[in-house]
Amino acid sequence: MKIYLCGQKAFGAAALAVAIKSGHDVAGVSAPLTSSRNPAKPDRLRAAAASAGIPVMPPGMISADTLPDGTDLILAAHSHDFIGRRTRLAASIGAIGYHPPLLPLHRGRDSVRWAIKMGERVTGGSIYWLGDTIDAGDIAAQDYCLIEPGETPEDLWREKLFPMGLRLFAQALTDIDAGHIIAVPQDDSLATWEPSWERQPLRRPDLLMIGPGLDGLKVHRDASALRH
Repeated sequence: MKIYLCGQKAFGAAALAVAIKSGHDVAGVSAPLTSSRNPAKPDRLRAAAASAGIPVMPPGMISADTLPDGTDLILAAHSHDFIGRRTRLAASIGAIGYHPPLLPLHRGRDSVRWAIKMGERVTGGSIYWLGDTIDAGDIAAQDYCLIEPGETPEDLWREKLFPMGLRLFAQALTDIDAGHIIAVPQDDSLATWEPSWERQPLRRPDLLMIGPGLDGLKVHRDASALRH
């Protein structure tokens, strides 16, 4: 498949490595110029893409007009860009992203922090199809893990949810490449949304446009299709 990746930081760089290792053609990357922690250093995803000779755009510029021709799938890996409908429809298959923890719980940008703040003992991660509503798209792959007493959001992300996200991306790419499209609707009656702690709202550059989405593809919408 021809893939376009939007993201940042170490997770974005690791997701890029997964896509390349899986044999896919990464046609381009959207990533910040510099590290959010150290402006003197380049963003990890940007540096990895440049090292691999992959063209890079700044965040906020991805659109149907800037997406490389022939793109099959958009990956969002720690991306804070909203991938609008017109952009998603410019990719022949669509767009997927990774969200910890277990959707439909904890939609929003600080979901890991909130899972610990609320004293939960089970969490996880979800690969989902991006849609018009933030974090509400159909689930393509999902897994769970335990939250240990005293575990911090940073520990939980680094030791469990980060590697889980990479495994789930690899699984989803394998399924999609084989024509096995899994898209299990979320149960909105169970959904929760928590606000960001200190982050700016997502930028949503694209106007909505009616389009086919996954129409025409063989889609599995039963929860039994999800592999753990």
